[in-house]
Amino acid sequence: MSKQPRKPDSLLDTLLAIGRLLLACLGVIGLGVHLFREDGWLQQGFAKLFESTTTMLAIPVIILLIYIANRWLTAPERGELSSRGNIPLYIMMAIGGYFLYTLATTGDF
Repeated sequence: MSKQPRKPDSLLDTLLAIGRLLLACLGVIGLGVHLFREDGWLQQGFAKLFESTTTMLAIPVIILLIYIANRWLTAPERGELSSRGNIPLYIMMAIGGYFLYTLATTGDF
């Protein structure tokens, strides 16, 4: 198999990559604002989770789901290529698009 030299990206490819990066960064910033502000999602979630012993049973289930998602998103073998690792990027871009829409329509995150 011969290696052919790669062509440089076009201007459109570069602009699309910058747009994807900006949407993902806006998603991270928006989630950070909503998670860590006073009476934010994180504080409300912990209050809901620790309000009774029955809801505390969800903690092992949450940890198991995070572990399964991590195992599914990472490639199982060294040489295997998979596009599943792009799913978090696309999710963060969608979240960034939502926050951009909210910012444009209401003027607030």
